[in-house]
Amino acid sequence: MTTYRFKAVRAQQAPGHDVFVFAAHPSDVLTFAAIERVARADDGQLKGFQRHQVASHIRDIRDYLTREDALLPNAVIVAFIDGVKVKDLSDGLVQVQIDVPQDQSPGFVVDGQQRLSALAGIEKPDFQVFVSALVCKDYNELRQQFVLINNTRPLPKTLIYELLPNVEGLPERFTQRKFSARIVDMLNFTRGSSLHGEVRQHTNPTGMISDTAMQRLIMNSASDGAIRSLMHFDDREERAFQLVSEFFHAVAKVYGSAWYGMAPRFSRLRHGAGIVAMGFVMDHLHSLEGATERDQFEPGLRLLAPHTAWTSGQWPLEPWDTRPWNGIQNTPSDIDLLTRYLVSSLKKALRKPRRIANG
Repeated sequence: MTTYRFKAVRAQQAPGHDVFVFAAHPSDVLTFAAIERVARADDGQLKGFQRHQVASHIRDIRDYLTREDALLPNAVIVAFIDGVKVKDLSDGLVQVQIDVPQDQSPGFVVDGQQRLSALAGIEKPDFQVFVSALVCKDYNELRQQFVLINNTRPLPKTLIYELLPNVEGLPERFTQRKFSARIVDMLNFTRGSSLHGEVRQHTNPTGMISDTAMQRLIMNSASDGAIRSLMHFDDREERAFQLVSEFFHAVAKVYGSAWYGMAPRFSRLRHGAGIVAMGFVMDHLHSLEGATERDQFEPGLRLLAPHTAWTSGQWPLEPWDTRPWNGIQNTPSDIDLLTRYLVSSLKKALRKPRRIANG
């Protein structure tokens, strides 16, 4: 076991939490603090939280730090769960002892991974960085601090949203997004899901469907659609997952050529605008027809099919607004136009066979 001792300045902040600052060599920081990159285990569970390295950014930092006059006043933020002891000295000073077992880092880099990665390749034995450290009670609190600290900085939103389902105790404004992000996770990483591996996320960059579009579909439905009727159940996540998965099983079957393997630029069905608009189609089929399973969604989707132009043709959105198939963009106004057109066409198509039958 390796032991590090630093003289640090402790700040009085939240009760029950130790927050302190000290200076250390970058190589030592990388020994007692790991950069745990976000990834998926074989069973689909999320592990880690840091984004992947940005080579160009690291190169730019390294080019600067090789200069003799280079300064780096920005502190690296490190969180500990255990392995650290804090002893009071005087006048706000403390002694920090960090015990590092062999091949195991007790700390985690919360912010500053690119700076540390850049410094790792530079021979500057006398160069130190400031380390701002905090002690968390468990891994969930550590992840919570990562989200809260980085949410105010230009961190990829896809990474923030993918972490949300695994973090407890976040502010209320995250609650709705957390639920939708959890359902998207289930849709993307559950075997048998109609969207298995199809959604583009930080840990699944090859997915073609926008994760934010899928989250918007779920949030819309949870606010005033089919998923809203499920929110009082204890197993609402599972029910919401099943509903959306069954709907897209039906979508894939009815619109196969516009669905399977199609990138958004080749099919507006897989485009952000199409995904969000089709969420309202799902809600209306649930409301008007009681559809919850794929074979219940299929008849309505087949009636709607002649009115769609996912990969060719034109969209007669309004009497004065006809667009080519790829003329619909992922903007609020275009999504609203497409939604109104699809829902209106669906309602008319559903009424037509009933009039014939009643006649």
